[in-house]
Amino acid sequence: MTLALGAGGAFLAYWLQVPAPYLVGPAAVVTLAGLSGVRAAVPGRLRDMAFMAVGLSMGSGVTPEVLAATRQWPVSFLALFLMTVLLLVVGWVLLRKAFRYDGLTAMLAACPGHLSYVLSLAAGTKSDLASVSIIQSVRVLALTLLVPLIVEFYGLSKPGALVPPMSVDALTVLLMAVPAYALGYGLQRVRVPAALLVGGMIVSSTMHLTGLVEGVIPLWVQVPVYVVLGCMIGARFVGVSAADLKRSFLAGMSLTVVVSLLSAVIALAVSTALDIPLDAALIAFAPGGLETMAAMAVILHADPAYVGTHHILRLVFLSILMPLLLARRRAL
Repeated sequence: MTLALGAGGAFLAYWLQVPAPYLVGPAAVVTLAGLSGVRAAVPGRLRDMAFMAVGLSMGSGVTPEVLAATRQWPVSFLALFLMTVLLLVVGWVLLRKAFRYDGLTAMLAACPGHLSYVLSLAAGTKSDLASVSIIQSVRVLALTLLVPLIVEFYGLSKPGALVPPMSVDALTVLLMAVPAYALGYGLQRVRVPAALLVGGMIVSSTMHLTGLVEGVIPLWVQVPVYVVLGCMIGARFVGVSAADLKRSFLAGMSLTVVVSLLSAVIALAVSTALDIPLDAALIAFAPGGLETMAAMAVILHADPAYVGTHHILRLVFLSILMPLLLARRRAL
C-alpha cells in the first residue's frame, strides 16, 4: 500500500513538473497519509537495497576526469571544504539554540549534504528522524527552486540543449551490486553507519576510477529507488503531531535561508578572486542535492565539470566527516 501511494505521488509530481518529482511526490503523499492515520511503512530489506543503489549512483560520479579536474581549482576546493564545515556548525547552533533540538538531531539536520545519505545515517541512530527528514527535505526543495531562479533573474544562463549522461547496462549494475552488498554487509557487522550506502559508493567509485565501468546508474534503477526513499521519508511521519510538523518546517526554512546566504557570499568571493563565472560558482557552492545541482549546471550551461566536481567532493568529504562525528558522539 505504501509503495502504491508513493508511485501515485511520483506520477502526480511528475505531471505537475515538481522539482525532483520521484522523491518529493512520494514523500508528500505518504507523509499526508501518515499524518491522516495510515500506518505507512517500508520493509527494512527494501530500504537497505535503496541505500545501496544510492551509493552506486554517488560512486559513478567519481571518475578519472573528476580527479584530473581537482588539480585545476585547489583554492576553490579548499573554500568548499571550509564552507561545508561552516554551514554545518552554523546550522547546528541555529537548530540547537533557536529550535531546541537535541545535539544529534541538530547535527544530522544541519548536514549540508545529500538527503538520502543523511537519512541513511539518521536511520541507525536515536535521532528524531522525522524532524531530520523535514528539515533536510525543505533545504533540498528550496535550493532546487531558488538557485535556477537566481541564475535566470540575473541573466547568467545561456540557451542550449541538455545532453543526458551515458548509462550502464543491467549486467554492469548487477556486477557492481553483488560486491557492493557483500562489502556493505561486512561493514554492517562492524557497525559502520550507512554501511550499504558506503559499500555501494566504494565499489562504484573503485570501478569507475579504474576504468572497469563507464556511465551512470540507469533511470530504471534510479526512479524506483527515489520512490522507495520518498516513501521512507513519508512513513516517518506516522504519529507525528501537527505541532512537531510546524516546528520542523519553520526550522527547515530558517536553516535554508541562513545557509543559502552564506553559500552565496562565499560563491561570490570565489568567483571574484579566481575569475570563475558567477553562475558556476553559485551552483557549485549551493548545498543542494548532487543530482539536481549537476543537472541544473548542464541545463543552465554553468560549466558542468566545475559544478559536478565540487558537489562530488563535498559529498565525499561529508561521507568521511559525518561518520567520524557520529562515532565521536557515541564515544562521549
